[in-house]
Amino acid sequence: MRVSHESTIVFDDPNLVSCAGLVPVLALAERAGLHELLAEHLTLAGPGAANAPVKVTSLVAGMIVGADSIEDMDVLRHGAMHRLFDGVRAPSTLGTFLRTFTFGHVRQLDAVATRLLTHLAQQSPLLAGADQIAYLDIDDTVKRTYGYAKQGAGYGYSGVKGLNALLATVSTPLAAPVIAGCRLRRGGANSTRGAHRLLADALMTAKAAGASGLLVVRADSAFYNHDVLATAVRHGARFSVTARQDPHVRKSIEQIPDTAWTAISYPNAVWDETEQRLISDAEVAEISHTAFTSRRRSEQITGRLIVRRVRRLNPGNPDGGTGSTEQGELFSTWRYHAVFTNSPLRMLAAEAAHRGHAIIEQVIAELKDGPLAHLPSGNFTANAAWLVTATIAFNLTRAAGTLASRFHARARLATLRRQLIDVPARLARSARRVTLHLPTDWPWQNAWQQLDQHTRGAPTALTP
Repeated sequence: MRVSHESTIVFDDPNLVSCAGLVPVLALAERAGLHELLAEHLTLAGPGAANAPVKVTSLVAGMIVGADSIEDMDVLRHGAMHRLFDGVRAPSTLGTFLRTFTFGHVRQLDAVATRLLTHLAQQSPLLAGADQIAYLDIDDTVKRTYGYAKQGAGYGYSGVKGLNALLATVSTPLAAPVIAGCRLRRGGANSTRGAHRLLADALMTAKAAGASGLLVVRADSAFYNHDVLATAVRHGARFSVTARQDPHVRKSIEQIPDTAWTAISYPNAVWDETEQRLISDAEVAEISHTAFTSRRRSEQITGRLIVRRVRRLNPGNPDGGTGSTEQGELFSTWRYHAVFTNSPLRMLAAEAAHRGHAIIEQVIAELKDGPLAHLPSGNFTANAAWLVTATIAFNLTRAAGTLASRFHARARLATLRRQLIDVPARLARSARRVTLHLPTDWPWQNAWQQLDQHTRGAPTALTP
């Protein structure tokens, strides 16, 4: 492709917008009752706190179109945006508004986000198949920050200076993950700090959003503790958590007979960080196991260990002696990876399902590629409110994708933004009616029109 001819560039058309896809997405937000939820639950007061529903919606809209800082919110104030939307606010106004949040107000915004998710599930097939089986994944990540002005910044388990975000997502085999809860924590916070409380909230949210079938909590070894697993059991969910290799777990692994191992072949090779190689074959076995035996008997949790073992190669002879003058292995050595679970799934199905926990890393990556590219304020609670607002924008975009097409229901947010949201349009007014003129031959025209049609009909009655 080459430029066909020289052209003159002039920024002078007041009738253009660059993100016409905001129209159906914000219409979906109105159908789901976002404004009403904000007005009901958010009780901000003081200078800069007026018109909270309008300002939160402006932040959400900016994040949907790709804004990752307060200054980027200016993307909402170009061309004909003021004619297409009411209540657009300046970045300075939104920054002042974020700084009025306290911890209690952030929790109120959390309540809005969780209720909006349940409403979106009623307005769209957001969690298709959740009446059969759903997975709730929990994990944390450290968002790097710079300078000395960030409240709460510190060095955590990753050795990176920043703030720690704890996330819980819900997904099904048919539906992409959505965010059921989040907490922003100090950078030096332990992974499990407050995790059981977030998990309890997320489980109730998942059930309210339609997860009425089997609900499995998945987590890595950082969350292998009594409070997290007991919370899952108390709320009627199953768990599948990577077990730390403590002496009690190793003792159970040693009791597995050699005849119990079943060979498996991964459909896609898995990268092994310890061995620094791709793993394509392994063996799996299971054994009954009781965790936390140092606690009272009533607090002990019984399940099964599903153990995957991979042959450990000789580091100096990765070919195992083939074509090499070095000595081959005298006997096989193995590296073990154990999962503690009470899932009713069969062994191989449960082991494969646990590996699906990695899907939460995709959510974290998409957040960091979008609104979580920055934590824009020096104020901790302002950044906490920013994180919750980012989850609202994430879930809204995901719901819009499910209404557009089957492909967009599972597409990444960057794809949704490029194909459905950031679509240029020209406004024309005739007989007191605004018409949006979008580009001809837009490759995703059908998906865009289907999304628009879904948001124009009579809304589904919302269940509180």
